Amino acid sequence: MPTIYINGEAIKIASGERLNGIEAARRAGVEIPHYCWHPGLSVVASCRMCLVEVGTRNPRTGEVIMHPKLVPACQTPATDGTVFITNSEKVRAARARVEENLLINHPVDCPICDKAGECLLQDYHFQHGQESRRADIRPFHSRRRPLGETVMLFVDRCISCTRCVRFCREITGSNELMLTDRGSIQEIDVFPGYPLENNLAGNVVDLCPVGALADLKFLYQQRVWFMKSHQGVCTGCATGCSIFIDQNQDRIYRIRPRENMSVNTWWICDAGRYGWDYVHSKERLLEPRQLDADTQTHVPVDWAPLLNRLDNSLREAAKSGHLAAVLSPHCTVEEAYLAAGYVRSIDPGARIVLGPVPKVGVDQKFPNGFVIRAEKCPNRRGIEEIAAYFMRRDYPFEALLEEIGSDTITGAWVTGGYPEDWIDEPTAQLFSPLRLLVVQDLFDSPLMRRAHYQIPAAAFAERDGSYVNANHRLQYATWAIRPPAGVQVEGRLFWRLAGRAGLYQARTILREMAAEVPYFSAAKAEIPDSGIDLVH
Repeated sequence: MPTIYINGEAIKIASGERLNGIEAARRAGVEIPHYCWHPGLSVVASCRMCLVEVGTRNPRTGEVIMHPKLVPACQTPATDGTVFITNSEKVRAARARVEENLLINHPVDCPICDKAGECLLQDYHFQHGQESRRADIRPFHSRRRPLGETVMLFVDRCISCTRCVRFCREITGSNELMLTDRGSIQEIDVFPGYPLENNLAGNVVDLCPVGALADLKFLYQQRVWFMKSHQGVCTGCATGCSIFIDQNQDRIYRIRPRENMSVNTWWICDAGRYGWDYVHSKERLLEPRQLDADTQTHVPVDWAPLLNRLDNSLREAAKSGHLAAVLSPHCTVEEAYLAAGYVRSIDPGARIVLGPVPKVGVDQKFPNGFVIRAEKCPNRRGIEEIAAYFMRRDYPFEALLEEIGSDTITGAWVTGGYPEDWIDEPTAQLFSPLRLLVVQDLFDSPLMRRAHYQIPAAAFAERDGSYVNANHRLQYATWAIRPPAGVQVEGRLFWRLAGRAGLYQARTILREMAAEVPYFSAAKAEIPDSGIDLVH
């Protein structure tokens, strides 16, 4: 196997594996500072922060011949016998000079910069910079201009790493960004008449190593050290991007991409990045309600008596026909499994159905392979498999509507969780013959207004559980914020209705599913952060 040497430590790499100096050093636990390099973009080696000493070791004699000049690690391939020195005095002096040069024209406005707390320029200055500033501090000028509807450029903070420019050329293929002028007056700008408004535009904010590019929707909203990050899964479409949900005091402030080479690499789309406002909407349902038979209005009801009422009502409806569980593609697989199992425990012939799958347009594919799916839900494949396991036959939503019309179905529990309108008045009218209708959703809808029981639903950031994306990859998400008072997470509710002891644990249900449902058998093992493939 090829061997490389990082500060004297031998590192084995696979034959044919292509690494540069930065990636090779990480194998040895050594982080080489860098600004312009990013694993998802082309190499330009312009910032010079990653300069290292490089040499070659003779495999027979062990003699090491070092190159006379420092070279950028990002542009230097790690081949058999390559020697990297990342901590010599020569290297440290070069890094300090690079830092000093960057800070000569950089405004010292860290107290008002959104990037403070996660800025590479700050971090590298303390780790690699000069002990004192040799140049005079210049007056602070805050030149700024919007590049599009969501991104603001703070011109004086830019270090010309060109990550954002390369992103728009290589990843989105939209080419809105460019460099104007040269040298110390070089600036990032948009081409005239072409604002930064592609569907992945927000990623340039994540890519920016300093505070030059800011998210207009997050600008001055929260200090990063006050927020806590939670690993989640984007529920905006069937790609199921891995994300970080950043929150403070149960309020979401931003969503960022989480690296997952099997799903979304390093990116997320703007719809997923900004599409969480509904979680804190004032229009959300925040208490369970029951239809009053006398006034034909929905009145609030406490959770304590509600569980027994729901159970008794479902059992009563099952005496004169069959029940149905309509499982939303926004549910987790654990919630769907519990809901289906509970309804089947009352009525062994209950219909288990995948709810309506929202679609908008067609799949949008980008040059690097990133896909924004037309299917605007996270878990259609997972819920399909749950329904197929219980039904043992193809049973679409349309078939359920026909059975309701024939009086075969007398009661139904419909789960929602859709952030947008998902059912129209004519379709909701088809549920009118039911003797019992339980609707669990985030917002009011034509179907909700016909329900005998209105149950508030939890949003994606408020629940633990798993989602299966369009490529059969299962990912586990953890809850980031607590649901509003009056809302119970679906999994916890069905756990209690099923009479299970203890606290609801989504991972416990997933292991149970892995043993029972063949499609989920791969989930018997521990689920890594990047997820697992259910179909090989």
